[in-house]
Amino acid sequence: MKLYPAIDLLNGKSVRLTQGDYDQVSLTEDPLYQEQRLTDAGFAHLHLVDLDGARAQRPINRTVITRIREQTSAFIELGGGIRTLAAMEIYLTIGIDRLILGSAAVSDPDLVEQAIARFGSNRIAVGIDTRAGKVATNGWLTTSQQTANALLTAMQQRGVTTFIVTDIAKDGMMQGPNAQLLADLQQAMPQATIIASGGISSLADLHRLQTAGIQAAIIGKAWQTGAIELAMLKQMEG
Repeated sequence: MKLYPAIDLLNGKSVRLTQGDYDQVSLTEDPLYQEQRLTDAGFAHLHLVDLDGARAQRPINRTVITRIREQTSAFIELGGGIRTLAAMEIYLTIGIDRLILGSAAVSDPDLVEQAIARFGSNRIAVGIDTRAGKVATNGWLTTSQQTANALLTAMQQRGVTTFIVTDIAKDGMMQGPNAQLLADLQQAMPQATIIASGGISSLADLHRLQTAGIQAAIIGKAWQTGAIELAMLKQMEG
C-alpha cells in the first residue's frame, strides 16, 4: 500500500485541524523537522497542504514548501489555493511532483482540463472533500450541491486519473475512515486511483481500506501523535 504522510501548513508551521476547522488547531510543529523525520524513516511520498492558501484561494506558504522540496528527494504532492495555471507552473518548476486541485474542480472544471493538457494527468490530481455526501470547497468553508460521485465522474471524463477523497466528518477524529464511501467510489470508477484521506488511526484501518480495494492513503494526525509508529507504517507500505 502506498502511504503519504501529511504535513498541513498554517502560518509556516505544521498543524493538525479537526474536521477542517481552522479554530481547532493542534500539534503545531516545525515542518522541516517533520519532513526530516519522515525521510529518515524511509518514506518516499509526502502530502502537503497549504491551509492558508486554501482559505485565501491563492498560494501562501510557498517559502516553506520550497524549503521542504529542497530538503527531500521524496515524491511530493501539494494542494491548497492552487487556482491558476501560473501557480501550477511555479510549483511544478520548483519540483513539486503532483498538484491537487480541489475547489477549482467545482468552480472551474475547464481549468482542470487545461492543466492536464499542459502538464499531464500524472502531475494533476483532484481532491474531493465531502461533507454529508456533498463536495466542500474553499478550505472546507463552503459546501456545494455536487456529490462526490458526480464530481469524480465529471473529472474522469476530463482526463483526471487520481483522486484524493476525504470525508470531512472523519478528518482529525482518529475514529477510522469512511471505508464504505471509498469502496463505493472505487467500485463505481475502477480505472481511477483513489487515495484515502481522513480518520485513519491504526494499521487495522489501513487493512480495511485495502480490503475495500483502496491501495493508497494519506496519514495525518495518526503519525504525528504517534498513534501509529513510523516504523510500523513503513512496514505496512512494504
